[in-house]
Amino acid sequence: MAMTTYAVGDIQGCFDSFRRLLDLIRFDPARDRLWLVGDLVNRGPHSLRTLRFVRELGGAAVTVLGNHDLHLLMLSVGHSKRHHDDTVDEILGAPDREALLDWLRRQPMLHVEDGHVLVHAGLLPQWTVAQASLLAREVEAALRGDGYREFLANMWGGEPPYWRDDLAGWPRLRVIVNAMTRLRYCTADGVMDFRAKGGLADAPEGCLPWFAVPGRRSADHVLVTGHWSSLGLRIEPNLLALDTGCLWGRQLTAVRLDDRCVFQVDCSGEMPVAEE
Repeated sequence: MAMTTYAVGDIQGCFDSFRRLLDLIRFDPARDRLWLVGDLVNRGPHSLRTLRFVRELGGAAVTVLGNHDLHLLMLSVGHSKRHHDDTVDEILGAPDREALLDWLRRQPMLHVEDGHVLVHAGLLPQWTVAQASLLAREVEAALRGDGYREFLANMWGGEPPYWRDDLAGWPRLRVIVNAMTRLRYCTADGVMDFRAKGGLADAPEGCLPWFAVPGRRSADHVLVTGHWSSLGLRIEPNLLALDTGCLWGRQLTAVRLDDRCVFQVDCSGEMPVAEE
């Protein structure tokens, strides 16, 4: 029997909804595979259970890192401010904390397979998929290396908001992280705007959704993304945007990649901590 791959939107600790979605698609780790768009944890009620479950799936799940996953890693080494709506203390106090965090920081920033690109937020319009893959490896090497604590200390922030090939050091890695885990809007030449989190009607002046920039060089692949709950489910020839706001009591979504069949469960019982 051929392997079936399902892409799943942001879980963010909404473990009960995640399990109901897996029941709906009749997920079998022996024959199926999950692509998870990142943000496995935080703000939802069961981040520890979610992280343990996905880790135990082994090769049956591919997950890329999202901004909340990176926030957890930063908190774990004392390099991020706690937010009032964080729900990761259970992970940080768990007996298997170090094994879970070590596993998490070894997950990819980007995964490319069969014409699809799995990435949490998006790609800058000037990046080809081949270039983005190489840039993702740079960040992955920093996260997996002995100096990962120093990298986490210098990773966050909005500057610079644009890419140049001659960027080096922490600014270079920071732009890559921001594009792949925080991007929603940018200008036509790829200057990122991190302030706006609303839907398409709320685009900042001079900005476009990253996926709508004319001439985007990754448009020859299907990008499978999450991160943008106010955008909702968006299915285009070269885009599957899957964050449908489970955390905010809406839906958790899976798309079967071979035929784009959509599966959703209602998340109104998950009790989000606070609105974005």
